[in-house]
Amino acid sequence: MAQIAIIGAGVMGETLLSGLLRAGAAPDSLLVGEKREARVRELEETYAVTVVSNVEAAQGAETVALVVKPQDMATVLEEISPHLRAGQLVVSLAAGITTAFIEARVPDAVAVVRVMPNTPALVDEGMFAISAGSHCDDEHLARAEGLLSATGQVVRVPEKQQDAVTAISGSGPAYIFYVVESMVEAGVHLGLPRATATELVIQTLFGSAKMLRETGTHPTVLREQVTSPGGTTAAAIRELEVHKVRAAFLSAMEAARNRSQALAEGS
Repeated sequence: MAQIAIIGAGVMGETLLSGLLRAGAAPDSLLVGEKREARVRELEETYAVTVVSNVEAAQGAETVALVVKPQDMATVLEEISPHLRAGQLVVSLAAGITTAFIEARVPDAVAVVRVMPNTPALVDEGMFAISAGSHCDDEHLARAEGLLSATGQVVRVPEKQQDAVTAISGSGPAYIFYVVESMVEAGVHLGLPRATATELVIQTLFGSAKMLRETGTHPTVLREQVTSPGGTTAAAIRELEVHKVRAAFLSAMEAARNRSQALAEGS
């Protein structure tokens, strides 16, 4: 029996698959559920894995990762539920889908873990927040962590915090890209070639993130180290405060949290 089945071979599903293989998983320990014939051939040729129907994937693995669109989840669960069995673990990477939603559609003895991923998993720097369903224990959570850690970091959170997680890390890359886009445009406005402005901003972002991770220093302290009294950075920070950028970020993330809640209620 395969250890892991991945149902849904879109961008995130393929990211998970390729990450597991890079981390040392044997191709014969994996199954992929996919219906499109052209996609089946592509996956088999690229990764040398077995691609089967969703039902065969659900039947043939100990852990079943559901990497499908939220609006497709009910249909997929209806398809595979009769073929799930006691002791299996279902790991859902569908945004806004609660463990209760899945548990109501699978056999009682199936454990469910809910995951909020983000797109940096594409470069093995993802952030995954996982929450246990009502039938999960530490062993199930550890299995989910092993599945996801191939492409990033994993943190356990109570499910009630998943909407906040969605607002911070799930949607977070878009905020970062928005800031980068704005800084590049500012560089062009100030007379820099676009390629130069882009290189300056990306390396500054990368270096700053590395400082945060490796030093463990509070971001306020790091910011103050750059901000000399009466200097250029102080002038820039003053403008950000005048335009209430900090408050705008808070409002934006509250809006994302609220939208996540609304989507979950509609699931």
